[in-house]
Amino acid sequence: MAHFTPSQTALVLIGFQKDYFDPKGALYSVVEESHRVSGTLEHTIETLNNISESPITIVNTPIVFSETYKEIENPTGILKAIKEIEAFKEGTEGAEVIAEIKKYGERIKTIPGKKGFNAFSNTDLKKLLTDENINQIVIAGCVSSLCINATALYAKDQGYEVTILSDCTSSRTPLEQEMFCDEIFPLFADVITHTDFIDAIKNMPD
Repeated sequence: MAHFTPSQTALVLIGFQKDYFDPKGALYSVVEESHRVSGTLEHTIETLNNISESPITIVNTPIVFSETYKEIENPTGILKAIKEIEAFKEGTEGAEVIAEIKKYGERIKTIPGKKGFNAFSNTDLKKLLTDENINQIVIAGCVSSLCINATALYAKDQGYEVTILSDCTSSRTPLEQEMFCDEIFPLFADVITHTDFIDAIKNMPD
């Protein structure tokens, strides 16, 4: 069983916004199948319900671009697609954090400023984790091959112990999700299910 010290652990949520999780969202169709197979949202909510009374720091890191997308003037790949379809645009419904996450109110700390793949870049995430004496990071959200991977690698380089919740993350396809959880993430992080995480927290006195 994985071991965590709740007061030194942070659950980092990535991409829980309407453009990914609402059927009307601009990128919903890209990740919908993987969401469904992994049970990403349902398992994440179950996790939050079970750890909300613990000392664990819970952080949400939404990605939001300005109306002109000046942050990505010459984008390529997925960032080019995001700009073309105007996803995660400031002031739009698609950029909003989903209600299932918002309902936790101030229990979840929101860190604004994310403009790319890495949740640490252009944000105060590192400062918050330092202020809270965090040394263990657990990650949930999407997309596994992009934001999850980039954030996890950076966190590892910064000296954090990194854990990725395999059934609270999703990719563009179930096959891609399986590959990252089975072959890529284990190279630098622990990969466990949300039930393993919940059980570890419940059985670990702080």
